Amino acid sequence: MSSLALVTGGNRGIGLAIAHALKTAGHDVVITYRSGLAPADFKAVVMDVTSTKSVDAAFDSIEAQWGLPEIIVANAGITKDGLVMRMSDADFEGVINANLTGAFRVARRATKGLLKLKRGRLIFIGSIVGAAGSAGQVNYASSKSGLVGMARSFAREIGSRGITSNVIAPGFVETDMTSTLDEKRRNEIAASVPLGRFCSAEEIASVVAFIASPQASYITGALIPVDGGLGMGH
Repeated sequence: MSSLALVTGGNRGIGLAIAHALKTAGHDVVITYRSGLAPADFKAVVMDVTSTKSVDAAFDSIEAQWGLPEIIVANAGITKDGLVMRMSDADFEGVINANLTGAFRVARRATKGLLKLKRGRLIFIGSIVGAAGSAGQVNYASSKSGLVGMARSFAREIGSRGITSNVIAPGFVETDMTSTLDEKRRNEIAASVPLGRFCSAEEIASVVAFIASPQASYITGALIPVDGGLGMGH
């Protein structure tokens, strides 16, 4: 069944792959972006998830033009990696604000429409480091760990209205960021993954498309790893 889907940060990387997967599944897809150019083959609005005013304005625009989004993919996020002794308050708080509070702003505003529809999907893009931890990423890991508690709280609070809430937790994914790694480092990372390779953005997107489907209507409050076994046991 076709629904209106919203993917934050859908103009590149994992977000763009998710947008394509949802479109292939028959959904009408709107992507958000903060800067640069939006792909020509999707509806698009500007949204800065660090600003409640921007989030609310983007939703107002989407609802006025295309209706209420039923599938919400909170994907937008940033990294500011660094060793903990050198990590400033601004570096920590900036990542939390974008990745965790930003996802909350989006989900909170989206819930208004989902409650009217009495159905819907909240899908948060987390990371396996949110469960396993990662040296040099205290801020990022904390933000992604927080998504789990938030998603499960949404699941308990609004599940009776037919709305599911889940977290997808990728491991190492082939993106423009990981493409800059030298071959030695890439091989070291791949060797730490039981399946011996990086994940593709399309593999993440296919799991999102399933969670957005009617077949996943009884899955909620779940942390779903797509990490090649990297975080097993966490």
